[in-house]
Amino acid sequence: MAARPQLRAVLGPTNTGKTHLAIERMLAHGSGLIGLPLRLLAREVYDRVVAAKGEAAAALITGEEKIVPEGARYFVCTVEAMPLDRGAEFVAVDEIQVARDPDRGHVFTERLLHARGYGETMLLGSDTMRPMVRALLPQAEIIRRERLSTLSYVGHRKITKLAKRTAVVAFSAEEVYAIAELLRRHRGGAAVVMGALSPRTRNAQVELYQSGEVDFLVATDAIGMGLNMDVDHVAFASRRKFDGHQWRDLRADEIAQIAGRAGRFTRDGAFGETGECAPFEGEVIARVENHEFEPVEALLWRNRELSFQSVGALIASLELPPEQRGLHRVRGADDEMVLKRLTEDAETMARARTPGAVRRLWDACQLPDFRKSSPDEHARLAGRIAHHLLGPQARLPHEWIAAEVNRLDRPGGDLDALQQRLAHIRTWTYAASRPDWLEDAEHWRARTREVEDKLSDALHDALTQRFIDRRTSALLKGLRREDAMLAGVSPEGEVTVEGHYVGALEGLEFRPDPRVSQGLEGRAVRNAAMRALKPELARRLARVANADEGEITLTRDGRLKFDGAGVARLVRGAPLLAPRLELIGAEGSAETQRAAARERLEYWLARKVGADLRPLLALESAWREGRLPAEARGLAFRLIENAGALKRTGADLSHLSSPARAALARLGVRIGRHHIFMPALVRPRAAETLAVLTRAGEAPTGRGVFLPRAGALAVALDEARTARELAAAGYGACGRLAVRFDIIERLAAAVEGAEQPPDAALARIMARPVRELEGVLTALGYRRGEGEIARWRAQAARPARARRAAGDSPFAALAELIPPSPPAPPRRRRRNSA
Repeated sequence: MAARPQLRAVLGPTNTGKTHLAIERMLAHGSGLIGLPLRLLAREVYDRVVAAKGEAAAALITGEEKIVPEGARYFVCTVEAMPLDRGAEFVAVDEIQVARDPDRGHVFTERLLHARGYGETMLLGSDTMRPMVRALLPQAEIIRRERLSTLSYVGHRKITKLAKRTAVVAFSAEEVYAIAELLRRHRGGAAVVMGALSPRTRNAQVELYQSGEVDFLVATDAIGMGLNMDVDHVAFASRRKFDGHQWRDLRADEIAQIAGRAGRFTRDGAFGETGECAPFEGEVIARVENHEFEPVEALLWRNRELSFQSVGALIASLELPPEQRGLHRVRGADDEMVLKRLTEDAETMARARTPGAVRRLWDACQLPDFRKSSPDEHARLAGRIAHHLLGPQARLPHEWIAAEVNRLDRPGGDLDALQQRLAHIRTWTYAASRPDWLEDAEHWRARTREVEDKLSDALHDALTQRFIDRRTSALLKGLRREDAMLAGVSPEGEVTVEGHYVGALEGLEFRPDPRVSQGLEGRAVRNAAMRALKPELARRLARVANADEGEITLTRDGRLKFDGAGVARLVRGAPLLAPRLELIGAEGSAETQRAAARERLEYWLARKVGADLRPLLALESAWREGRLPAEARGLAFRLIENAGALKRTGADLSHLSSPARAALARLGVRIGRHHIFMPALVRPRAAETLAVLTRAGEAPTGRGVFLPRAGALAVALDEARTARELAAAGYGACGRLAVRFDIIERLAAAVEGAEQPPDAALARIMARPVRELEGVLTALGYRRGEGEIARWRAQAARPARARRAAGDSPFAALAELIPPSPPAPPRRRRRNSA
């Protein structure tokens, strides 16, 4: 009779050897599978398994990395990536107390309840999980492990007085960097460890610490789960963290999890506060030292029997409540939120009609938000992936992935830029780990790994240079002076330090007072001012991110204004119908805050372009999708490239058939006597938007945007303008005047009509004096006839004398842009009015 599989829960505080025990037990079996809470820890354990059993026997599977030799027997994974369909003699799940986490908890709960080995299953975690293990797994054997060393509270220590082999813990990149800078200034340097680092960067930084090159480590709570280092003292620079939903104080068990990194094996450890961290209460200290914490009373849960019959059935199955006590259904999970947002996309829903398509849609929704972007931005990315996976090719386009990866393949830039690119490349590393998402998944796995390694090395070099280089930082030369400096921002945006005006905050941009902008003392003052600006900038960025449609405006100089101040500008060189923008100021603010504001402004701009330039967008869509007759596509392309207007003489229309003309007409294109244009774009609102976007897309000239007042039929040209500038505003050049396209056509129709009005009537059409009529009509290719009735007539070409005269004019460039019109139709005999 086969032995009954063993189910054990090994519980206890940190430094009890739980993970070490699990690895030893796994290697004692013929095959094994272990799930770990962090990619960093998974890589560390994988390296240990490789050292013990060889590369051919070990596999590593995370969301972004997959190393699976053909004969692999031991699988080291992140908990989310555990391949439960692959049987193993031994299965372990580490840090099961994460099952209470609002974001990842339901995955740990599912593994706790269902991940089992043929011979042995081991669940590792805090002793706070004892009641839940007893309630949910009454058959499990619970083993209590005691800490191998003593952990003691030693109180507050100044950062500059910390003992060697100390890890300083903070909860934001800004804090980590500031403390590392201070330690470099006073103690020679520090290594940096954060959860956002890649394993390659993290290992390189840890090696700096472990080798003794530096004596200090500055880290986030990423060191709190299983990362073993020679730390004697853990100093908390803060006791508040952002848990993905809100800022809150650390719980006693979380403090113990982090403080427990001090004193490994039988060497005692210590913990305390440093910097501006508020002191721990006596009760908290006693709990941490004695490892006594409130038990976990509920775990997050999600139904594992999902229905893929339809999107509605999938959502319903996700929302099923648990039947067991002690389990709470997870709410607000990222993948569920993405799925519900995508249900609003009719095209995606139309493609998700079969169970297989619904499953593919759900796969796309489970894309992790490595970039920590806004919910809308993350949903858009997942939606775009789903759109391709549900399309005819059922794969992500090679061109798209190549463009995104190539854009990130840049190892230059500062720390924030490198970390941002690393976060973005993780998305494509994750996609490359899905063989059913890409045609050549092996190629893209190697390519994304190459880029990640390159960025990781660059980030390690940047961290080392910044925080271990002995040279004095200009920023920290003023740090001692800043300790006593009081800074503030008035409601009007005036920034003061110690009561003295040092500059102003205009929109999101800080403009320092030039009188205090020089020298070492000035730098210290400005540093204090920038610290005071951070909360105000965060508030303003949040207001921009939540702005109503009517609170944002686009100005003629290509800036987006909010609250009367410019907060973003159009980026030069962007496509006319797909403009891009950049924030003005907000340096030093959190990237998530900047991204939210930028996303709101980009969304507003996209809506404005869609509303104001709808006819041009429709023409581009018809051209791009091949919905135009072949002979009309070239003309449509030229219209799109030239702001929706062309001179008739510059376009060969002889090949344009009646159906082609009709197709263009249906899209709002008018083929006039002198110009081919879109009347809807001549309207003031459309013309203003088109003129501003056109100007922003061209190289700087020092000229402002050409935009006459609304309703102007013709205006004088006081400086040379390109035909494209004029066309964007709805005007054509006629000598020294710019005349609106529809007025040019009305004027031409009157001149070429059977009953030609007198000059005064012709001049009234464009609301200009009679003396200016001759210059306009001559520029359009008409000449005064001879005889008693001196009618205006079309001429085949301008005489050389006229061209020379135009060449002598400061408007020569404009004159050369006006070729003659085609010959007029045969002249009709004029009837006597009598």
